[in-house]
Amino acid sequence: MFAIHEQYLINEKGQKKAVVLPVSEWKKVLEILEEYEDIRAYDQAKAKKSDPVSFKKIAAKLKHG
Repeated sequence: MFAIHEQYLINEKGQKKAVVLPVSEWKKVLEILEEYEDIRAYDQAKAKKSDPVSFKKIAAKLKHG
């Protein structure tokens, strides 16, 4: 993993209400979340049962609309 240098914004009661991260760390968090999303989508697609379709059939379908 990587180090996170977070800062908290607190309300008048001292309760944490928001987090501030350096932009570079936020971008890394987004990259990781996108990667997890891709993995999850792949896992869901693999879990669905489907019959294989040949490349020729798909190409013909795309060509003819």
